[in-house]
Order: sequence, then C-alpha cells, then structure tokens
Amino acid sequence: MIVIGADTHKRTHMLLGVDAGTGEVSQSKQINASDDGHRDAVRWARELDSERVWAIEDCRHVSRRLEQALLAAGERVVRVPPKMMGQTRRAERQSGKSDEIDALAVARAVVKDGVERFPSAYLDERAMEIRLLSDHRDQLVTERTRIQNRLRWHLLQLCPALEAQLPQAGLTRQAVQERIARRLRTFGDDTRARVAREQLSRVRALTHQINGLERELQRLVAAHRPALLAEQGCGALIAATLIGRTAGAERFPSDSHFARQAGAAPIPVSSGRVDRHRLHRGGDRQLNRALHMIAITKARIDPETRAYVERKRAEGKTRREALRCLKRHLARKIHRLLAMPAADPDPAQFNIAISGRCLT
Repeated sequence: MIVIGADTHKRTHMLLGVDAGTGEVSQSKQINASDDGHRDAVRWARELDSERVWAIEDCRHVSRRLEQALLAAGERVVRVPPKMMGQTRRAERQSGKSDEIDALAVARAVVKDGVERFPSAYLDERAMEIRLLSDHRDQLVTERTRIQNRLRWHLLQLCPALEAQLPQAGLTRQAVQERIARRLRTFGDDTRARVAREQLSRVRALTHQINGLERELQRLVAAHRPALLAEQGCGALIAATLIGRTAGAERFPSDSHFARQAGAAPIPVSSGRVDRHRLHRGGDRQLNRALHMIAITKARIDPETRAYVERKRAEGKTRREALRCLKRHLARKIHRLLAMPAADPDPAQFNIAISGRCLT
C-alpha cells in the first residue's frame, strides 16, 4: 500500500507517495488547485498503486475542494493534524522547508502511527453549512464586543455617570441602546459623540445579524440532529458547534476516537504507586469547550449527574478531575447521537453544490 501525502495551498497542491511498509519515497507531483488538477491527481495516484490512502493536512479552508474531489472519486482520505506534521518534520534528518518536505512529513506521520489512528475525511454538507454559519456568528460576536469596548471608552469621556450605570454585558439590549442614543443626541455635533453614535448603530446592526443567525442555526440543527437539542444542557449554539466541528461522526470508528478528537480522552500519567490521569490538552478545543459547557450545566441541574460527580469526589478526585470523567461519558453519548441517521434534508434549507462530482 502507498500513502500519498498532500501539502495543500490556495493555488497548487504538492503530492508525494510513500510506501506504507518501508517509508521510502516513490514519486511526487504538483497539481493545480482546480477540477482539472484534481482529476490529474486521481489518474496519477491510480498509476502508482492499486491500494492507496490519501493523507491530507487538516486545514479545511485550503484542502476542502481536494477532499471533496477525492471522496467523490471513491478514494480513501484521512486527515492529519498540523501539529503531527510538525513533530514528524523535527524528527527528520533533512532540514529546511519546502512543499515537498511538508508533503513527506504528512505522509510519514500516517506511516508511523498507522492509517487506522487517523479520522477519515467524510462529506457532510449539512454539517459544513452549520459550521460556516456558527463560525460566522462567532466572528460577528467578536467584532461586536470590540465595538462595544470602544463605545464604552467614548461614553466614559462624554458621560461617566451613564457609563457606570450600564450593565457589564447589557449594550446588546434594546432598552439600553435607546437610553444611550437619547443621551448621545444631547451632545449635538460633538465629534466624540458622532463617533459614539456610529458605533452604537454598528452594535445594533450586528446584534440584529447575530440574532438572525442564531434563529437560523436553531432551525438547521432541529432539522439535522433534533436528538441533540433534547439533550439537557445542549442548546442550539452548542449543538451547532458539536455538529460543525465533528464534521460527520461516521468518520470516527468508535467513541474513543471521537473523545480523542474532542480532547476528552484522559492521558495516563502514572508513576510508581501513583495511578492517575491528566487533562488531554490536544484535540479540537471548540469541541472540548462544547462538552465542558454541557458537563457543568448537567452537574448543576441534573440530580443523576450531580450524584455521579459527588461519587467521583468521594473517590478522591478533585472537581476538575470529576468533570473530566463526566466529559468522557458525554463524549460517548454525543458520538452516539451524532452517528444516528440524520433527518431527511429540506432542499430549501440545504442547497450546496459539490464541485468535483464528475470524477470517476
């Protein structure tokens, strides 16, 4: 079998084949990041070996079209975390950096650890749409926060008494916005007040967009994975993170693989008579955050979960260690819910064209 490492870029991709048994390099090829280039890559790979697997660095923005084309052509594709590629490069005797060296590092990371250790790429277009909208909402929230902070500094100069009375996270409420707008109108053509009015207008516009995206995500998640919303502590935004960041639970052979991806699988750090585990700081931190939010919510309001945490505390674990145990159990349950057959898509909601479907 041959492992084909791919170093992906915006305009071109570098491909390099490595023998899965010996790690020896066979051939390399640079292709254009286009449909014609993807077809050339498939034809080239089929001439190398009848049994092959593609190893692609997990940077979805530049590798997505190549992944789609390969999967549509019936190829097997696995995703390699960027940090593993860096570890492989440091272990190589050859120094320096080039596209070919990077493609070799991706391939040898798979050869070293074994193909089965890596999550397979999987086409889940509805999950991708949910992730895009969720990421867009998060970016708008970040932008709104920056504008709110600048607005507060202007209000501190214009009317410090009003700024002191504003709640910490209350600038998104309509009543508070109206109050600020009325006060700013009293300053007439003052330059600072004019800038503050423009910032307030931008906060209002962003709030309207954010609320609209949240309602849309609620509809999409309810149509795609309604069982997630029924899980206590899992609202629409957390469910959207779980769906989007997982990118198809089918690509994980078991819940253990999913837990490792989510950073919820504990790492043993036993020594001598000390037998314990520590936090796994790897994996997808957004997935881990979503599991953590569900865990702390259930530990607060669910009697059975609270009893489980207390039982772990009685065993000598700290509260953080007990929550880590709970997150591992939640990873098993969430993986099962995500792997359930999805609801039938509504063409009006999900209408994404996949490029590269013509490959055979």
